[in-house]
Amino acid sequence: MLPQSRRSRCGFTLVELLVVIAIIGMLVGLLLPAVQSAREASRRMQCQNHLRQLGVAIHNHELTWKQLPPGYLADVAAVRRGELSGEAFDAVTWDAAPGWGWGARLLPFLEQTPLADQIDYEQPLWSPAFAGAVATRLEVFLCPSVSGSHDAFELVDAAGQLLQKGGAAVRVGRSHYVASHGQEECWGDCSGPAGGVDGEVARVADGPFYRNSKTRFADVTDGLSNTVFLGEHTSRLSDKSWVGVVPGAFVHPRIESPDNGAESAATLLLVHSGPAAGERDALGNPIIHPPNFPTRHVGQMQAEHPGGANVLMGDGAVRYVSETIHRPTFAAMSSIREGEVVDVP
Repeated sequence: MLPQSRRSRCGFTLVELLVVIAIIGMLVGLLLPAVQSAREASRRMQCQNHLRQLGVAIHNHELTWKQLPPGYLADVAAVRRGELSGEAFDAVTWDAAPGWGWGARLLPFLEQTPLADQIDYEQPLWSPAFAGAVATRLEVFLCPSVSGSHDAFELVDAAGQLLQKGGAAVRVGRSHYVASHGQEECWGDCSGPAGGVDGEVARVADGPFYRNSKTRFADVTDGLSNTVFLGEHTSRLSDKSWVGVVPGAFVHPRIESPDNGAESAATLLLVHSGPAAGERDALGNPIIHPPNFPTRHVGQMQAEHPGGANVLMGDGAVRYVSETIHRPTFAAMSSIREGEVVDVP
């Protein structure tokens, strides 16, 4: 037999084992960012595909009805005539029944005809008969990169308390996509009796979607390929819905900043870019908020993709807008007929 000192050793020493573990750890550390990047690229592509589907639906709606779907519907004329009372309208904003929004009006063009058939667009969306339909989860309205909720949610009032209609809570399906109201905002006081426009939001709004909007492609004189129609808004910041607007509802930010706060029900569906009348920073300067801007307004675009957000242009193209985009350029992309000449990134 060989002496003990000349026998072959089997296995690893403790030092060798630690070295192997360290090497494996380094390899994992190098590979993990690549894996995460690949996963995010896949999620971002899914998000872009959802926006493309919504773009096709918008184009088919315009082809069929000769106009884009309205931002949301409200019988403002009936409010002015004093024909509505109680829960049917909001005395401050003049938001009123029926309330159905741009997403709900697209259902027949999103292969959701059976769901659309459960809805009567002439009736208030909060009617008990529609409770099941309006709480439906629709994947086309959801971005897979969002870490916040993908499920339906219950609406709340200005104080953050549960909003009730007819003694019952109103639960609506979620959306991670929002429609552009343009540079200007006209909701809250602006859209009601104190706004100076007699409830006619069209006198202020300069984007493709707003209350009772009837925008046609021909109205987008800045060019469809230069104009943002839809964009992203993560539920980590605030709740958004594909369904519509319920009078008395409010949207509250989940991420607090010195520049944000609760907004009225129109921001369940709509956002704007600024600059807008009456919206100023602490120094009195007009605010322009491209995607992911640190104001974190509930009425702005906000995504969870690194460095920017996906937007749908009027021509159906989906573009990725950097959060560092030149702010006046993004504002120009948000309006439909301000006459700006922009080089869309």
